[in-house]
Amino acid sequence: MTALNSTFNSGAAPPPPPQWSGQASPFMEPAKAPWVKPGVVVHDPGQPVDGLLAEFALSIRSRGFQVAGFVQGNHHGHADKTQPIELLDLASGQHSTMEREAGLHDLPWFAATQSSLRQAMKNDADLMVVSRFSALEKASTDLKARVEDGISDGMPVLTSIASSCLGKWRAFAGPRGTMIEPELNALWRWWGTDRLYRDLTLGVSHGEVKRLVCGPRWLMIEGPDGAGLAYLPKFPKSLLPRLDAMRKMSLRQLAEYSQSWDPLEMAVGIAAINAHYNRFDLAAARGNGTRAFQGENGRVVVVGAFPGLKATLPNALVIESEPRDGEYPTAAIDTLMPGCAAAVVTSSALINRSLPRILTGAWGARVALIGPATPMTPRLYDYGVELLGGLVVRDPAGLAVAVEGGALPRDFDRFGHYAHIRRSR
Repeated sequence: MTALNSTFNSGAAPPPPPQWSGQASPFMEPAKAPWVKPGVVVHDPGQPVDGLLAEFALSIRSRGFQVAGFVQGNHHGHADKTQPIELLDLASGQHSTMEREAGLHDLPWFAATQSSLRQAMKNDADLMVVSRFSALEKASTDLKARVEDGISDGMPVLTSIASSCLGKWRAFAGPRGTMIEPELNALWRWWGTDRLYRDLTLGVSHGEVKRLVCGPRWLMIEGPDGAGLAYLPKFPKSLLPRLDAMRKMSLRQLAEYSQSWDPLEMAVGIAAINAHYNRFDLAAARGNGTRAFQGENGRVVVVGAFPGLKATLPNALVIESEPRDGEYPTAAIDTLMPGCAAAVVTSSALINRSLPRILTGAWGARVALIGPATPMTPRLYDYGVELLGGLVVRDPAGLAVAVEGGALPRDFDRFGHYAHIRRSR
């Protein structure tokens, strides 16, 4: 419970505790029947998981996501029902102490959770966490929140429950809730790989766009501290008239295009993301790093061939959009990824939005994302990527001319160098 205890001991001024009169409040009546997507951390009775929930939620919040809810600081199974309740408010990062009322031990929890859940739904929060399942159950019922399991259909809500009480969870969520092991990696898997685009965007600064150039195959954006590339999935005829307006936007505004389903806008968003993370002074080892996957026991899958592949990974199974003899079509991703030992994915998968699907299928395997359009940031580690190999630009002016002239990736290292960063195993 390190993260939780450090927050409780921070000395921050506590917010005023929620007031509970024991009567229903008109303010807490829902404006509509919203959706929630529930997940529950299942733990052994007596095993505290509050610290785990706090660590995960605060990590999500530190990346820029909007998080709401409460985690209890003192163990909620404590026999002394007169002990004050210590709550960590995940929206503010502050803590408060709430007195229990005689014979009404759970009312403070219920009041705080109901108010927080209603506000989270109103504000379209990215995540709601309530470490007490009974409080979440009552708040959801009172607010007539409907349970759904589709990520796009509901707000992710996370809670915990002892394994001896799973019958109560099933009655609440049915088959639509997700049971999660009490491990940080399992929480990230529940959070979902499709959120990585928003995660990357939230970390981008609002700095000035110094240069935006578009060639027939690639697009380059230069920001205050770095330059980024993105492959263009088709000729950018429809994009060219918009470039002057885009040059007046901030780097963060361009990065927001990574949320678009238009392939050319998506390329703009990824190039802006790379211009932020792939700094001119980025400390990274030379090369794309794929030699670290040599000699791997088990199936090695490569999505998108790259120069030097046969020499580096001679026995890899290669997936291509237009497969040649001995290669597999993209439809094979769902067959070859699950159970593989390692996967090397080229950065075009980031632009065509197949990366979340690939990472989900390869969860638990060693994964490398490589190529000129790879953003080298540790933010991607928690989504299942171990190694990130991309381009660190040294001469943005020269690269801009080359991109406009139709240069290919083999020409890019004249204006910088390929490098990689790696998560500790």
